[in-house]
Amino acid sequence: MTRESPLLPVSDAREAALFFVIGALCFLAALAALTVRGTYVAAAAWGDQIEGEVTVILEDTDMRTAAEVASDIQNLSSVVDARILSRDEIEALLAPSFGPGGLPEGLPVPILIAVQADMSAGDPVPDIERLLRAADLAGDVGAHAGFAGHVRRALSVLRMVGLGAVGLLAATAISVIAFATHAALLARRDIVNVLHLSGAEDRFIAGLFARRFWGLASQAGIGGALAALMVTALIVFSASGRAGVEAELLPRLSLDIWDFLILSSAPVTAGLAARGAARLTVLRALKEMR
Repeated sequence: MTRESPLLPVSDAREAALFFVIGALCFLAALAALTVRGTYVAAAAWGDQIEGEVTVILEDTDMRTAAEVASDIQNLSSVVDARILSRDEIEALLAPSFGPGGLPEGLPVPILIAVQADMSAGDPVPDIERLLRAADLAGDVGAHAGFAGHVRRALSVLRMVGLGAVGLLAATAISVIAFATHAALLARRDIVNVLHLSGAEDRFIAGLFARRFWGLASQAGIGGALAALMVTALIVFSASGRAGVEAELLPRLSLDIWDFLILSSAPVTAGLAARGAARLTVLRALKEMR
C-alpha cells in the first residue's frame, strides 16, 4: 500500500508560520464579531430600559402635594409606576458631582418623581405636563428617550467599526493565503511540471493545493476560535459581579447560542476562504507559467 506524497509537507516551516497567522486572524475576527454583537445587545437592553423612564422635578412644593401629583401620574393609562425618590436616592444620583461626602447639610433639593411608562401605550409626557399645569405647579418633565437615542447612535458607529475590522481581517487572511499559495507553487514548480507532463490538468493541481490549504486553514480557525472562546469566557466571568452605569454600557458577552454560532463559523469561513483563494491563485499562476 503506497502513501500519496503531499505537495506541501506537514513539516514545512512556512506552513507552521501560515498556520499561526491564520489562527491569529481568526482569533481577532471572532473576538471582533463577538464584541460587535455584544455592543448591539448592550445598546438594545440599555435603550429598552430607559426608553420609558421619565423624571418629574417639582420645585417649591411640599411632600403632600408631591404625593398627590405622583398618585395622579400613577393613574395615567401609559404609566406603570410613579414614586417619589428619597433624599438618599437623590444623593446617590448626585454623588458623581458632589463626591463621596454627599450633599452639604441644609442644601435644599427638589422633589423628584421617577416614572416608568409603557411607551407602547403612549407617551406620558404631555399628560404629566397637563397635570402640573392643572395643579399650578412649577416643575420640569424630562424623558430619557433622547439619551437612549444618543447612546444607540454612538454604539451603532462602534458596530460599524467592528464590522469593518472583521471584514479587514478576513481580507487580510485571504491575501496571506493567496501569497502563501503562490510561494508554495513556485517552490514546487518542478513537481508541477512533472504533473503536467503526466497529463494532469490545471484543475487537478489546483485541487491539490486547495485541499491542502482547506485543512490548514480549518485547523487554524479552530485554534483561533478556541482562543477567542477562552478570552470571552474570561471577560464574562470577570465582569459578572460588576455593577453600575458603566457596566451597563459595556458590550454584553454572554456566550449564548449565537456567540457559539459565531465561533463555530470561524473555522468554516477560514477553510472556505482558503480553499477558494488557493484554487484561484494556483489556476492564475499556472496560466502565467506556461
